[in-house]
Amino acid sequence: MVPHRGGDWKPDRRCAAPYLLLKGLRTMRLVLPVAVTVLVGWVFWGAQRGGAAEVIGLKDGHEVTGEVVAEKPNALFVDLGFDIVRIPRDQVVRRGKPGEADPTTVPARESETEASGFFSSGPLRPAPVKELVAKFGEAVISIETPSGKGSGFIINDDGYAVTNHHVIHGETRISAVLYQNVASGLARRRIENVEIVALNPFVDLALLKLPAQKDLKLSHVVLGSLDDLNAGDGVFAVGNPLGLERSVSQGIVSTRNRNFEGQIYLQTDAAINPGNSGGPLFNLRGEVIGVTNMKATQGDNLGFAIPIYYVKDFLRNRDAFSFDKENPNTGYRYLDPPRRLRSGTPTQALEGTIKEKVSAADVPGRSEVP
Repeated sequence: MVPHRGGDWKPDRRCAAPYLLLKGLRTMRLVLPVAVTVLVGWVFWGAQRGGAAEVIGLKDGHEVTGEVVAEKPNALFVDLGFDIVRIPRDQVVRRGKPGEADPTTVPARESETEASGFFSSGPLRPAPVKELVAKFGEAVISIETPSGKGSGFIINDDGYAVTNHHVIHGETRISAVLYQNVASGLARRRIENVEIVALNPFVDLALLKLPAQKDLKLSHVVLGSLDDLNAGDGVFAVGNPLGLERSVSQGIVSTRNRNFEGQIYLQTDAAINPGNSGGPLFNLRGEVIGVTNMKATQGDNLGFAIPIYYVKDFLRNRDAFSFDKENPNTGYRYLDPPRRLRSGTPTQALEGTIKEKVSAADVPGRSEVP
């Protein structure tokens, strides 16, 4: 440095480098502690934030990892680090810490698997419809009787199958047709002497059992739940409409609460036709959420299915509806009330009966014992 007019010092170009170095060292004495403090604080905050982070599994199979900063009745607000996103609660299927089991294997809702293992429950991972049909299509069967044809689906490895009561009503000779995936497409296999296990005509459900086949391993479906089902959700049906085997139709849930004569049905715009009766209605995870059983004949795209909770209740209480081939009213038996012999009021009918008895007593060769 060289003296400057007025007694100040002015840096000389020849010693500019030492001056800048000196200035830098003076600045570092202040900057270095601040930088260390900020770095340590950032690491500590990141560790805390990482400890508070959650993995949120969504209905569509995706996951969101971040800190839940607010929980509202209808939504979660998640801090992703660079933004905060709002996630509707009806889209969340699981919440857990990072490193825990995959959301698809640990369900958010309580497992509904039957303790005896009679049927299997979800949830499953969402997938394209063509993949779900390839995976569960073999479990959908055709039910044939001398008077008609319908659909059904296998629920376990032992060959138990569900269909509609009206598909087999009054029949005891029942056969099932299986459709197996082979290299050339589908192969049909017919199984005779299907057994009726239980009937519930009030909710239009029947439980069948296919005879064991030594050279055949049966596929079965997975039963779902209506807990996270809403109007507008996608569904698809597999069945045999009008005898057109293994047909697939797709649509949405029009409403999940349609009342007919005191019973609730799922309404869908997926094509449902005669022959679909007894077949499964799937959600887009491949879980059965209903049993198709009727349609509105005076309109289009108005199909209906029995909700899965009726099916599960029927299966859990199948012993109460067990079939007895010797009893044509098996599953229930109510005695009909006595019928009137004559029309009219009870008093008029009684007078008519008395007159008939008096007339019979007047017939020659007949007498009434007093």
